[in-house]
Amino acid sequence: MLMQRLLLLSLAFVASFAADGAEPPRHWELTQTLPAAEAGQAAAADERFVYAITNTKVARYDRRSGERLAVSEGAAEHLNSGFLWNDRLYCAHSNFPKTPEQSEIKVLDLMSMTLTTFHDFGASDGSLTWALHKDDHWWCHFAFYGDDNLRSYLAKFDRDWREVQRWTLPQELIAKLGRFSLSGGVWVGEELLVTGHDDPVVFRLRLPKSERVLEFINAEAAPITGQGIAVDPVTNGLVGIHRQRKEVRFFRLR
Repeated sequence: MLMQRLLLLSLAFVASFAADGAEPPRHWELTQTLPAAEAGQAAAADERFVYAITNTKVARYDRRSGERLAVSEGAAEHLNSGFLWNDRLYCAHSNFPKTPEQSEIKVLDLMSMTLTTFHDFGASDGSLTWALHKDDHWWCHFAFYGDDNLRSYLAKFDRDWREVQRWTLPQELIAKLGRFSLSGGVWVGEELLVTGHDDPVVFRLRLPKSERVLEFINAEAAPITGQGIAVDPVTNGLVGIHRQRKEVRFFRLR
């Protein structure tokens, strides 16, 4: 019954975009689940392991057996999305909901399972919710909430952590996020696939040719409850979470 209600909700959510004349949405189907007590903020995966991310910890699970193998050590207050790159897991981290905002990127050594600081933004303009590396740059999303969520933005940094450009979120997307912002994001080709706080939806965005507002493509029903997502190298799909069920979920385009 719960899955049926979730599907109906996501389809209704997506239908609202179709009425606006956006590109017809695709559909993401569930292919695998893995129970994980730490599936509270995000998930990531490589060929052998699954990483479930909660506020203060990252747990590593065996991809085949589902057995929890290790839990991270090291201080963390509010971890968000995880991004696997060069055999390390990079996690957005902030002091949310405290103010003034402080943000950094934490890095998890996959051998020792030690969590340390990779880059400290210090006092930040918004709270960091996801960070990606592409084309020799870091792409970081800083979130605002409540009446200020329209101030959320994507920033592009060079290798010396100089901000070279930033983009705000399109109004079509802000209208659907309620009082929340984006919690997850991944690059797939030249498109950004992003997720909200709790919606069973993947939003597709792309960089504009000239303006400073990201271009909205559409919204697609997905079997997750928002939060952080990552690319799955095994299925070429995505991995995310169902927060209420404490599950890591694998899903791909049908």
